[in-house]
Amino acid sequence: MTRSAKSHRPPKLPSLWRHPDLLIATGFGSGLSPWAPGTCGTLVALGIYLAGLQMLPVGPYAAFVAAAFWAGAWFCERAERLTALHDPGMLVVDEWVGYWLALLPAVAQGASGWKPALAGFVLFRIFDIAKPWPANVADKRLPGGLGTMTDDVLAGAYAALIMLMLF
Repeated sequence: MTRSAKSHRPPKLPSLWRHPDLLIATGFGSGLSPWAPGTCGTLVALGIYLAGLQMLPVGPYAAFVAAAFWAGAWFCERAERLTALHDPGMLVVDEWVGYWLALLPAVAQGASGWKPALAGFVLFRIFDIAKPWPANVADKRLPGGLGTMTDDVLAGAYAALIMLMLF
């Protein structure tokens, strides 16, 4: 039986270095923020996007996002086993992938810079928090790391649809 995410105290950053799976799944510690860990994790993903990810051509960008999804599912699965929690707030690699998926239409259109990055951030956070169907059931129905990743990827897909109209 897994413990509740609310009753679990997240590990401190130094202990993450002993568990690389946790280090990666927590977005290199960004998910350990005491307030809005998902938003903090998404801010780190925004920085990675602006730092160079946005410059990839659409094919390699899409392949990167797909690879990040499968790697994220693997790391989340391992992190959940270490913590005995399912989808605790400290795991934010799922936010990274969902956010990057939201920006796929901007990358496809060659729109770069802070405006599409900010639009994608706002839209992704809205859909990630609201969790419209089927995102609201994906986490409950899909087990382990795959379930952890899928609800955020669906939120990213909803945001991408709006981004498609914007760009």
